[in-house]
Amino acid sequence: MNYKVLVTDQVSDSGLKQLYDHPGFIVDKQTGLEPHELKKVIKDYDALIVRSQTNVTEEILEAAERLRIVARAGVGVDNINVDAATKKGIIVINAPGANTIAATEHTLAMMLSLARQIPLAHQSTSGGKWERKAFKGVELYQKTLGIIGMGRIGTEVAKRAKGFQMSILGFDPYLTEDRAKKLGITKASLDDIAQNSDFITVHTPLTHNTKALVNKEYLQKVKEGVRIINCARGGIIDEAALIEAIKEGRVAGAALDVYEQEPPANPDLLESSKVIVTPHLGASTQEAQEKVAQEVSAEIIEIFEKQSVHHAVNLPQVSGHAQQRMKPYLQVGEQMAQLLIQLFKQAPERIEIEYCGDLLEEDTGLLTRTLIKGILSYHLSDSVNIINVLHLLKDQGLVYNVQKNAKRKGFSNYMELTLINGGESVNIGATVLNGYGPRIVTINGYRVDLKPEADLLYIKHHDLPGVIGQVGSILGNYHINIGTMQVGRTSIGGEAIMLLTLDKKANDEVIDTLLLLSGLQEAQMLNLESQYAMSDEVGQVNIYQ
Repeated sequence: MNYKVLVTDQVSDSGLKQLYDHPGFIVDKQTGLEPHELKKVIKDYDALIVRSQTNVTEEILEAAERLRIVARAGVGVDNINVDAATKKGIIVINAPGANTIAATEHTLAMMLSLARQIPLAHQSTSGGKWERKAFKGVELYQKTLGIIGMGRIGTEVAKRAKGFQMSILGFDPYLTEDRAKKLGITKASLDDIAQNSDFITVHTPLTHNTKALVNKEYLQKVKEGVRIINCARGGIIDEAALIEAIKEGRVAGAALDVYEQEPPANPDLLESSKVIVTPHLGASTQEAQEKVAQEVSAEIIEIFEKQSVHHAVNLPQVSGHAQQRMKPYLQVGEQMAQLLIQLFKQAPERIEIEYCGDLLEEDTGLLTRTLIKGILSYHLSDSVNIINVLHLLKDQGLVYNVQKNAKRKGFSNYMELTLINGGESVNIGATVLNGYGPRIVTINGYRVDLKPEADLLYIKHHDLPGVIGQVGSILGNYHINIGTMQVGRTSIGGEAIMLLTLDKKANDEVIDTLLLLSGLQEAQMLNLESQYAMSDEVGQVNIYQ
């Protein structure tokens, strides 16, 4: 059987060579198709390859009769209706790692340009001037580079910066001391990076945690004269706050390849002599464009020939019966994972998963991926899904282990998740109660009975008379209503925990006030912002293994 592949954007022909040469595939390249033209021809194709020009809408996907794969020869999939593809059982894939070297080298190019004022010097010299004294720069040698985000690109930047004999401070929620040591860098907090870095570069995804991560408050902490680079995602840096810090002299300059709005419209950003701007060129190299084409071509072949998927960005379809049976476990699984990663104050090195009771009779592969996705997605939400989660886990240097135990532990079904780093660990247990739904039943050995809610207040305290009442009074003073309260303790007068569902979030001021209470050890909000969802429709293909 020959599979037909349609390419509608300017994708590298050399990168598509393995598809062109494969006897099982017929490749048609038709660029510049209008939406109505694509809608008309798509019915004859098994796979579609696009870049950013083609909008793959719900109407186009509905017109597809044979389509099984939409491939984005790049990273982002904003131009693809992923939900519509998922409902129809169409796999959406991308090439997340192919631009690593290009983005890494662009970061170093921006850093050097910023250090030596190359754009301004070029503009002056090409204009007929000779102003050597006007463009005195700084060296990278023996300077401190702070890297926020130690994923693929951050790691590659660190390797190359060491060639300039820079000292590297690295921050990442999953960076362990052991991995930092192997990389030859120093594991640091965000504040450490602000206070000690001569250059700061960001390499995180844009999530609810990283949006405006470098903001006015953060820029007030930075070492005077710092230079800041962003070749990752627009929005990680608050542009207005950055311009203000540059005008005040706290920040010597910035180099930006990405922006809150693209193209950027802020005149202060575009006209400042201390800001270098480029038009989102991080992946724009000949080699990177070839690699993204090669990567999606190889995966299309793998999917059709071996049913093997590595970089899908949407949910694989499962049977309707299995979907409904497992849905409550999948939901509470992701929720318990999100709660646990927020309770752990350091990067996990190992993940332990245990299934008990009725779950022994189920295929728990999808559930395992969902648990791990819940852990990783809190910090990597725009890049992690249940298809690529095990690959991302490996990238972060984590290992996991699954055990199945016939003992029911007091419940007909039970699952427990543990995060470990050295001698430190946190764990959480959950069950699905017939007629009552998902419940969190243990947290670090404390017995509770908690229905997961979006906003939870977690408190660790000494089991002393009056503590619960004082907590309630403080929340009342801030006009925060308590929905439910769960208290767990191991012994009378010992340590205990409280879990409260609130009608609105307790802000930092409320938390600080609670921490003034005698006998109260910890207080933090736990947020469940990305709840598990699965289409009720049965897909046309099932590529999950």
